Amino acid sequence: MFRTALRNVLAHKARLLMTVLAVMLGVAFVSGTLVFTSTISDAFQASSQKGFDRVDVAVQPRSAGDHQGAPGRTPRLDRKLLDAAARVPGAASATGTVSGFTAIADKKGELLGDGFSTLGGNYFPGKDGTDARYPLRDGTAPRGPHEFALDARTADEAGYKVGDTVRISVDGPVREQKLAGVFTTDDGTVAAGGSLALFDTPTAQKLFAAPGTFSEIDVTAAPGTSQTALKAAVDKVLPKDGAEATTGRQLADEQAKMIARRMDGMKTGLLVFAGIALFVGVFIIANTFTMLVAQRTKELALLRAVGASRRQVTRSVLIEAFVVGAVAAVTGLAAGVGIGAGLRALMSSTGATVPDGPLVVSPTTVGTSLLVGIVITVLAAWLPGRRAAKIPPVAAMNSVHATATTKSLVVRNILGALCAGAGAAGVLVATGMSDGKTVMAGGAVLLLIGVFILTPLLSRPLIALAAPVLRAFGISGSLARQNAVRNPRRTAATASALMVGLTLITGMTVIAGSVQKGIDKMATDALKADYVVSMAGRTPLSPEVEKKLSGLDEVTAVSPLRNSPARIGGGIAYLTGVNGPDFGKLTRLDFTQGALGDLRGDKVVVDDATAKEKGWKPGSRFPVTYEDGKKGTLTVSGVYQGNEMLGGVLVDNATLAPHQKQITDMQVMVKTADGATDATKDALVAALGKNPAISVSDKQDISDGIAKMFNLMLNMLYGLLAMAVIVAVLGVINTLAMSVFERSQEIGMLRAVGLDRRGVKRMVRLESLVISLFGGVLGIGLGVFFGWAAGELISGSLATYELVLPWGRMGLFLALAALVGVLAALWPARRAARLNMLASIKAE
Repeated sequence: MFRTALRNVLAHKARLLMTVLAVMLGVAFVSGTLVFTSTISDAFQASSQKGFDRVDVAVQPRSAGDHQGAPGRTPRLDRKLLDAAARVPGAASATGTVSGFTAIADKKGELLGDGFSTLGGNYFPGKDGTDARYPLRDGTAPRGPHEFALDARTADEAGYKVGDTVRISVDGPVREQKLAGVFTTDDGTVAAGGSLALFDTPTAQKLFAAPGTFSEIDVTAAPGTSQTALKAAVDKVLPKDGAEATTGRQLADEQAKMIARRMDGMKTGLLVFAGIALFVGVFIIANTFTMLVAQRTKELALLRAVGASRRQVTRSVLIEAFVVGAVAAVTGLAAGVGIGAGLRALMSSTGATVPDGPLVVSPTTVGTSLLVGIVITVLAAWLPGRRAAKIPPVAAMNSVHATATTKSLVVRNILGALCAGAGAAGVLVATGMSDGKTVMAGGAVLLLIGVFILTPLLSRPLIALAAPVLRAFGISGSLARQNAVRNPRRTAATASALMVGLTLITGMTVIAGSVQKGIDKMATDALKADYVVSMAGRTPLSPEVEKKLSGLDEVTAVSPLRNSPARIGGGIAYLTGVNGPDFGKLTRLDFTQGALGDLRGDKVVVDDATAKEKGWKPGSRFPVTYEDGKKGTLTVSGVYQGNEMLGGVLVDNATLAPHQKQITDMQVMVKTADGATDATKDALVAALGKNPAISVSDKQDISDGIAKMFNLMLNMLYGLLAMAVIVAVLGVINTLAMSVFERSQEIGMLRAVGLDRRGVKRMVRLESLVISLFGGVLGIGLGVFFGWAAGELISGSLATYELVLPWGRMGLFLALAALVGVLAALWPARRAARLNMLASIKAE
């Protein structure tokens, strides 16, 4: 039986090719995902660990919530603590560091990098006058407030040389700095494609911290001193509440865990799509082996007649599946390594910051890929194998395989109706729950399975709707419709593969479009301001930006948004500072209680979530401790509906500013006399020194930014789900090819009674088109339902959510289903038309 199984595999190479391809694509996706995430994770971990090579113990300030007293910002580390750390037993040296966002313009005035990985820091020379972290390649170390040094990669990319004047920005205003030196570094940010600018320590402290303070102190151990012993010594000189020490090894481990967590999310997402592709592939594998068994009815029955047991027949089918799965898994693994390398190259080409590193193919990846390919194929072939074992020896007298009994179809339909009903009920119930994600996911899976089980029942009425159109193609159209419904189980399995892919694509399109519309509406409806000014890296703006803008003739109202920590009711909360007199001209808030009124002095407005949590209403008074430790009392004048742009407690900047240690703005809203025009925008940009680090956005820019983000996400999802559609195409080809093989005698008879080759081709193509459109209609219908249901959950947290049905894209998806049918039929139709008429009639 083993030799028989192998002979069958080798004898039907072309027949099993599509099955191998289907499994191979799914396995390639799995292995490619594992290779890609392992490679990126290892590269980031290796890159980040380089940053801790010279750090044995790091002293960092405790966060604001870790100590009692004033709820001010995180405390800084001073020179006195730096000197004390350098003198502890076992310390070789101590380095004080400060860092922050630093935007660098290229020679065209455009921002280098993406704004999030453009950093600045301090050059901290040791006793020999050099900083061992940053060896100078050209020039000298930066000295004074007008000089800086730049990493070699960025300098070479931008074409800067020592002596050039470079436009940079830290918190808003443009600074023109002389490039004093170019250095090399193994800093993880630079290795990942970012940039690093260095200033002398006093200048960096002024830009990123406060004069005389550091954000971190790195201590290096003397030879023979362990990190643990050094940390114990450093702990003795630390202030009680202001700072804490951590070993370099702990920091590296925490960084590695953080990177692993980030990559786990990406890995899970990619593996979900790989699972979808494999799930679709299961239909094809089961369909293929079902048809193979049907075609070999006489052969299997003869084996039973000469003494083969049922178990041996089942085992022979499973051995075929094992061989097919093993071949597919090995080729899929090889293809997956290529996919992993390609994904990494794609990330680099799109400007993403990816460190250099080797391609990682771990034993786990190899084992998982082989296991997935073989197990999926064997499991999918088990049911056809079991059916094969039930073929009675008497069937050897007839090559026609027995059709499914009425009882089996009734049982299938009842089971499908129960699953679909329970799934639909679960989805509908979940829409009315506050946190119904789990219930909805379970209901969606159950409904999808139920529809799949019912697909044979649904195929007849839905395909019958196409009869008037098919009749226009004459006898070929009528035959195509009859062929499509002749074997409803086969049609169902073929259409279901396409249905799954289009259900996901349609559902995600509906959800993404609706969420985009809701966020867009929230962002634009809540704003009366013509422009929002912010930093490219979403870092704080200098108050100088607001002063410059408010002094322009074109500007009629301006308000910065400022955050300041405060202690309210025993906990830390953030007050949002706004310009009270102008705030009503710049925003459009929906008040559920009270009104904006005169936002001055101790008057504040709060969002509905905060008011509900605290039990506040208009007229409520509450004590507050500001970040400088001073206490006061604030009065609620109104409660508004919070949104993604504004939330929490809004207070006048005139009230808040005296208590802030360092005033910075998160963004600035601007109202102009002439509204949002190109000329006005150009005037604002010019007034800010044509700073590449500052973004001046009108409502359309905000809307376009939201749309761009969602379109990027959707395009990625489409690319991932394309794998499932490709597998579905292979399934249609496979089904049609085997259908042509089975109907060779019938096709020969049609040719004999006058149907020409063109008519045969048309018949096969129309059959493929009908099956594909059947799957497409089911997939799009289910996708819209799931999109609506998910939207009902989302609307609970996004008040402006609005269901958007993307008719254009849904039409495109239906056209895609039709295209799948046309392309999938090319080879089977050509094969059917080329069958020899007489040989086909004589075939059994």
